[in-house]
Amino acid sequence: MIHHIELYVSDLKKSTEFWGWLLEELGYELFQEWESGRSWKYGETYLVFVQTEDDYLDVPYHRKRTGLNHLAFHADSREHVDELTEKLRDRGVTILYEDRHPFAGGEDYYAVFIEDPDRMKVEIVAHE
Repeated sequence: MIHHIELYVSDLKKSTEFWGWLLEELGYELFQEWESGRSWKYGETYLVFVQTEDDYLDVPYHRKRTGLNHLAFHADSREHVDELTEKLRDRGVTILYEDRHPFAGGEDYYAVFIEDPDRMKVEIVAHE
């Protein structure tokens, strides 16, 4: 069981708007809030987002470099994936693999793949 995951972000305000909305849609609740960070909790697991210090902003995140590639979350159902996809589009969020959506992960894999403000890939997948 993961206790928590901490991610450094280039713009805390943008990341808070993106992640706060998304995580709350998935059932997480705001857990901690301080000047340079926020966290959201679901059960005993929480995700932390911290503003990267200026001295470390020179090299932007890229999911193909060594390190975290993406985070994947459970959706309640295929309908939940569809509902979130429409809400994400309305919010102007980039939908990855649009030409293969919602089967970009394969014929039996129903998911939406998106990017956060730092272009980290996020996946929301239905298990039915």
